[in-house]
Amino acid sequence: MPTHALRVAAAAATAAALLATSACSDGGGKEKRGKDGAAQGIKKPKWGECQAPTPAEGVGQVPGKDWQCAVLDVPLDYAEPEGETIPLALIRAKARDKDKRIGSLVFNFGGPGGSGISTLPGAAKDYGALRERYDLVSFDPRGVGRSAPVLCEDDKQLDAYYYAADSSPSTPEEEKQFLATSKKYKEACEAKSGKVLPHVGTENAARDLDRLRQALGDEKLNYFGISYGTELGGVYAHLFPKNVGRAVFDAVVDPTKNSEEGALGQAKGFQLALDNFAQDCVNRGDSCQLQGSTVKEIEANIIKLQKELAVKPIPGSGDRLLTEDSATNGIAFALYSKEAWPLLEQGLDEADGGQGQLLLAMSDALNGRDPKGTYSNIGSANTAISCADSKDRYTLAQTKAKLPEFRAASPVFGDFLGWAMMGCTDWPVAGAWNTPDVSAPGSAPILVIGNTGDPATPYEGARKMVERLGPGVGVELTFKGEGHGAYNSGDPCVQQAVNSYLLDGKVPGAGTVCTASKSPTPTAPV
Repeated sequence: MPTHALRVAAAAATAAALLATSACSDGGGKEKRGKDGAAQGIKKPKWGECQAPTPAEGVGQVPGKDWQCAVLDVPLDYAEPEGETIPLALIRAKARDKDKRIGSLVFNFGGPGGSGISTLPGAAKDYGALRERYDLVSFDPRGVGRSAPVLCEDDKQLDAYYYAADSSPSTPEEEKQFLATSKKYKEACEAKSGKVLPHVGTENAARDLDRLRQALGDEKLNYFGISYGTELGGVYAHLFPKNVGRAVFDAVVDPTKNSEEGALGQAKGFQLALDNFAQDCVNRGDSCQLQGSTVKEIEANIIKLQKELAVKPIPGSGDRLLTEDSATNGIAFALYSKEAWPLLEQGLDEADGGQGQLLLAMSDALNGRDPKGTYSNIGSANTAISCADSKDRYTLAQTKAKLPEFRAASPVFGDFLGWAMMGCTDWPVAGAWNTPDVSAPGSAPILVIGNTGDPATPYEGARKMVERLGPGVGVELTFKGEGHGAYNSGDPCVQQAVNSYLLDGKVPGAGTVCTASKSPTPTAPV
């Protein structure tokens, strides 16, 4: 199941050093710049031809001639800024209108663990209006893709970890196997990536963002953060409020929830999205392929399928089987976008008939597995970043005590997200916080977009982010739609509001509401 995440430990003994390394850019005077435009002391990246995404970055579009790639060296440990460095892989497409160019617009597409190198070229068509006046820029955050990637188990071991093990155990023997499999995975992470594990958290990634801003030659960071990228953006705004330019947070992680609360929120969010999917199926009547004339009946059949797969998996692809875990993963993947609902309907119908290939393919996509059986490092990076951030380490007893609450929140996803509370148990690095500090007094306005039908980052998180950013900083926009995120839905109302802010600096009224496919222009604030 997808997991939520938070950020890296900074011991009290290093706090002063960390503050010292950021003092030059946190809030004060104008930075001195060299002839190349980069801030003094920061080397300007040497941009060149891009290569195809690496296996660690996962499946992605091969960048064309419009794209340039580079590497920026950043400190492994910001407490020792002159010490060992790690490479930060960068990608950009330059603004089309050089005369009206505003600067760079830096994207983080979420995860944590998502590769900007593999994602931005394929997603760039959605941001065509912004590219007229911005260089579109993204990167592999530390621990991800080409940027000192966190590596744990090999592909064969990951197949066993994701598909052979039971991630929602129901017997003492299954619990024992679950704990042993999880511990083995974490030991592999420490053995292969122990040097970088203490340094991959969100606070360090935010400091990398400011290094990137300086290297690009921008006085302010113009930023588009999606999903976990909103948390990264919030932490950046807290550390460097005076360096925030025009920023958009879309699909907002709730900064007030710890990992248990976040997982429970996701259980409710995915259940809401499944309810909406099932209601759409009911509304279409005979054209829907699924059995059941009500939402309750359709979901009862999904639960029945889960139980049957727990006892007897069905053929998937080649010699691989569709299990209860992989079916649930596949369902979750499809709920990230309303455009995937037809695939979910087809996949459930086929699985009901004994064929699990489509649901298995969607599960593979969520886990970062390509058709050849090669995994990206999104899963390893997700765990490492989440556990570097969050202090939460739940015991078996604590987890089992919470399962009834998770099951009540979601009969389909509750067990899986409840057991995921143990994702950081036995992790070799201590976490940094219970919840991230995103207060950003003195920051420029940040446009914060919440989607009422978002499964992975429930709508309420947007309001909480606005509150925590502080007075005069967060500006909330509500999108009444489906799927994870709002801008990439293509809704003209949302895109007009975002584009107007990023291109012209026009902040929409706080409380502006956009309704999916019905509002060509933003309605009045509520």
